[in-house]
Amino acid sequence: MGRGMTGLTGGKEPRDPGGGPEPGGAGAGGALLVVGDVVTDVVARHRGPLASGTDTAAVIRTLPGGAGANVACWAAHWGSADVRLLGRVGADAAAWHERELTACGVRPRLVVDPQAPTGTVICLVDTGAAAERTFLTDSGASLRLDPGDWSDTLLDGVGRLHLSGYLLFSESGRALVGTALASARARGVPVSLDPASAGFLVELGIERFLALVRGVDLLLPSRDEACLLTGLPDGAGAAAELSRRIPLVVAKQGADGALVARNGAVLARIPATPATPRDTTGAGDAFTGAFLATLLTGATPVVAAAEGCRAGARAVERVGGRPPAASHDPKSSDAPAALGGAETVETTRAGALPH
Repeated sequence: MGRGMTGLTGGKEPRDPGGGPEPGGAGAGGALLVVGDVVTDVVARHRGPLASGTDTAAVIRTLPGGAGANVACWAAHWGSADVRLLGRVGADAAAWHERELTACGVRPRLVVDPQAPTGTVICLVDTGAAAERTFLTDSGASLRLDPGDWSDTLLDGVGRLHLSGYLLFSESGRALVGTALASARARGVPVSLDPASAGFLVELGIERFLALVRGVDLLLPSRDEACLLTGLPDGAGAAAELSRRIPLVVAKQGADGALVARNGAVLARIPATPATPRDTTGAGDAFTGAFLATLLTGATPVVAAAEGCRAGARAVERVGGRPPAASHDPKSSDAPAALGGAETVETTRAGALPH
């Protein structure tokens, strides 16, 4: 694959039953490096069942998205001062995505794929009480990240590496995960991963997934993903079982909050923060971003999970998967197709992120 790259643009706390540092939570400070998907979301909000074979009225918006990118934006929004993102996009929307990430306080390093377009996800959101969503995914350039896009210097100044599980759903992405994990282990940088998609997990295979994530310190599955990975029907049982294989498991439970588990037992149940959902797209990403940002301050996983629940509640009350931008360029709200002329993107290789 050829590649180019855009330049950098730059309540009461719950008691922690475990006491002291937790696996996957050690080491405060340093930057957060997220490696994952950057895609364009087309969000269609409709009410009730889709009318097959004819029209269904909907409100449709084009927004920046991608699980990895969303996590990075929410981490920055939640106070992490140095959040970096490695992702891959097509030339069609590289400049737009870079502007949107920068506006959220993220330092993007986007590899520009000369062949594949930026990934696109169509999000069908039923605007009923639960605001549940269904995704139609064209991964495009996002899953074409490969080991050639990685450099060990990407970890300079990094306190935690987070990998989007979507990387595991392509051969090149799996190779990159192995490379990044080895590099992080050599430097003593803790690594977290979000499984990303129960549907894709079925295609990948459970044992294959668990083999690929050996060396990960922290797993952040949804309830459905945890149950799928263990074959257990109960969210708490599934989180506990997963924590026999991965040092720390923080399982997102949707409207039931979150579970923190280690050594085969659930340590804490964190209640959800009340919210009136408009769009649940990106709620799990918001949880993960806020959780990691809080963990990097030296907080325990239980405290960090409470912050994650707060962020998830805020996310479901917005349309799209991102927090409000820290700064706003009027042009940045336009869809990629409305940007007008193309912008020149510098061609270079992956290297150190400027400090």
